[in-house]
Amino acid sequence: MTAARRFPEATLEELAGSKILGVRSGTEHRYTGVWVVVVEGRAFVRSWNDKSTGWYRAFVAEPLGSIQLAGREIPVRARLTRSDRLRDAVTRAYAEKYDTKASEKWVRGFAEPRRAAAMLELLPVPPSPAPEASS
Repeated sequence: MTAARRFPEATLEELAGSKILGVRSGTEHRYTGVWVVVVEGRAFVRSWNDKSTGWYRAFVAEPLGSIQLAGREIPVRARLTRSDRLRDAVTRAYAEKYDTKASEKWVRGFAEPRRAAAMLELLPVPPSPAPEASS
């Protein structure tokens, strides 16, 4: 993957430090708070439940959306991830980042196969080029 398809290092650090990330598919859905982890310089999220009206299914149907991070709205594209290696690394990252007693149930749940499979990588959407000025 090219560097242009990844978040800048400062954004990755903010994502790594954020406990809850607001995600929204398209522009009509509301923001939903989700856990986010950074693995190998890439941002991943998982769905706890696979509701037909939930954020995960909305992103699968319409991959373009946005995240709320540190008071900013950042355009993103969600991509399904099928790699077992990455899935395992993300499971470990959830356990390391969300390591409180209160989080144990959720961390164990995210390691279950059906939830581990409901994983998306979030990619930045490059800004559209400015229209050329008429002469």
